[in-house]
Amino acid sequence: MSPPAPPRVVQLADLETLPGPDGLRWIPLRRMLGVQVVGINGYLADAGCHVVEDHTETGAGAGGHEELYLVVAGSATFTLDGEPHPGPAGTLVFVPSPTTRRGAVADVDGTIVLALGGPVGEVYRPGAWEWSFAAAPLAVGGDLDGAAAILEQGLAQLPGDVSLTYNLACYRSLAGRLDEAIELLTSIADDPQVPRWAESDSDLDPIRPDPRYPL
Repeated sequence: MSPPAPPRVVQLADLETLPGPDGLRWIPLRRMLGVQVVGINGYLADAGCHVVEDHTETGAGAGGHEELYLVVAGSATFTLDGEPHPGPAGTLVFVPSPTTRRGAVADVDGTIVLALGGPVGEVYRPGAWEWSFAAAPLAVGGDLDGAAAILEQGLAQLPGDVSLTYNLACYRSLAGRLDEAIELLTSIADDPQVPRWAESDSDLDPIRPDPRYPL
């Protein structure tokens, strides 16, 4: 057995952030620190932007986790199944049910929310979304091979994951690696989510004319 990693002491302000949707900045704490027993991530947003995406824990790439949110800076308004809740700094929001729709919008610039989560009664495994979030900025910047490599790392941990396989097929399609894209898409074509994702996804336009296109 390898020796445990040494302790680390870090400041949130010094950590790398990665762009997320609609102005959100992701602080990938679990990945940076190597945390293995629980999911923990930070989210930074300015006023009017989502600091916690509107979501349930039952969608594609989600882990079915119970989640705990802590507002560590600024202020945010949380919405839980349509009901708003104020969240000044120091607020804890616990969401035990994966089906609860949750989200939060920053009230002031520089709002930071930490999120901790994991499955009840199971060993924690990172959710597929972590690799998708980490890959997306590279893809937007044109580094499709780099983005694909991150998704392949995710698939090594979560073999056969549908959302990672789908996103990898998209990156291969955009990169002109059409045989790989078709093979990947074919491997998940029976999943009922995939036709819905693919219906209007321009990332797959390069492979749609191919007679082997499976959808």
